[in-house]
Amino acid sequence: MDFKNKVLIIGYGAVSKCTLPILLRHVNIPLENITIVDFKDKSQDLKAYTTRGLRFLKRKITPENLTSILTETLGEGGLLVDLAWNIDAGEIVQWCHDHNVLYVNTSVEAWDPLGERYTASPVEKSLYYRQMKLRELTREWADSTTCVVDHGANPGLISHMTKQGLVDIAHKMIEDGLAEDPARFKRLIAEQKFNELAMEVGIKVIHCSERDTQISRFPKIVDEFVGTWCIEGLLEEGTAPAEIGWGTHEKELPPGAHVPTDGPKNAIMIHHMGINTWVRSWVPEQEIVGMVIRHGEAFGISDRWTVWKDGKAIYRPTVNYAYMPCDATIASLHELRGRNYELQSRVRIMNDREISEGSDILGALLMGHPYNSWWTGSILSIEEARKLAPGQNATTIQVALGVVSAVMWMIENPKKGFCLPDDLPHQFVLDIAKPYLGEFWSGPSDWTPLKNRTVYFRENPDNDFDRDDVWQFKNFLFVR
Repeated sequence: MDFKNKVLIIGYGAVSKCTLPILLRHVNIPLENITIVDFKDKSQDLKAYTTRGLRFLKRKITPENLTSILTETLGEGGLLVDLAWNIDAGEIVQWCHDHNVLYVNTSVEAWDPLGERYTASPVEKSLYYRQMKLRELTREWADSTTCVVDHGANPGLISHMTKQGLVDIAHKMIEDGLAEDPARFKRLIAEQKFNELAMEVGIKVIHCSERDTQISRFPKIVDEFVGTWCIEGLLEEGTAPAEIGWGTHEKELPPGAHVPTDGPKNAIMIHHMGINTWVRSWVPEQEIVGMVIRHGEAFGISDRWTVWKDGKAIYRPTVNYAYMPCDATIASLHELRGRNYELQSRVRIMNDREISEGSDILGALLMGHPYNSWWTGSILSIEEARKLAPGQNATTIQVALGVVSAVMWMIENPKKGFCLPDDLPHQFVLDIAKPYLGEFWSGPSDWTPLKNRTVYFRENPDNDFDRDDVWQFKNFLFVR
């Protein structure tokens, strides 16, 4: 497709480096119409593009200069791709709305997320709180210029994997004679009523389950944080309270839980860091223990999949991230704890040249239906990633495809107002993304959070499992 208006990309880190060539492969944009802004000097990295017309500006965007930079680089009908961190989502979304500029980001950010680290409540620190502010801001934007937030890999692609997994389960239940009303299943699929379909199928819990097995040829050294994506972003969200979309089937709140007092109340926050809150989960062929780091899908999926009746939520699944990063990141996080959560002096994002082997296994684990568990997602090896986007790794490709697919949908649908990933058609997004995602796996598993539990200390109260309903959140919590 063609896009001839001005384009601004904020940030030229690992994800942006991967996004730009894929975006230009799918969308015909004159390079002289594109500006990239970054607070670091990326002129050498961008030389292949700037010699052909792309414009690079070395500037740090602040509350004071946000308006002037956007006015200088964008025009009516333009496109803003926000791949930076710590730029207030409300302010930049408002500017794009006022100036008829398409907007996409991969996470909902704030100017100074650590500024109220010791004073704000867990709810005030949450993504739920930010979403409530955006909801109020965009309440009347139904037919205005399209704005898509939280559309990377997770949040982003994970919402579309979740829908695909649900549809696959429903078709399998019809095929196996397990659907009580096959005609209703087919109608809900055709009408894309995923909340009602999930209730009919029996989905109780959804994990964004991710296992990163990529290994660097260069071992992590002391006082270094090594990862496969934005390290500052991981630090910000990982040290925030764990955040969970809270299901209607849950019997009791976990220790340290906080419940919002307004809005749909579809989420809870636990006053422990996400990187220190662990749950059992599963990806194809292996059980994992993942971190409950706050992510937009916990809000978006649980909100859009709620079934309301007479103002009361009668169905909603529990939704959370379960992230098991690569070995170097696990070691980096452990060192970070020893530094009282002050980031190491050196940071390194692994690229394809230094990665010797491994994959990023990212998908939606849907649980509670007749097959117990069903995982739908991407198994992308570093070998496949090298072919698809030279210089990048499996993790950044997955994020980049979320961005590119959202941009393409916005160009075709420029007047859809404020959108979460769950508001976009999953088939459109997956048709674009799948060729880049390696093996796209969708299938059942008999895994439950109690399947492989071994009790070493019966006296530990964490061993008080709920065997009447295996899908209670307390059963997923990793016994310490």
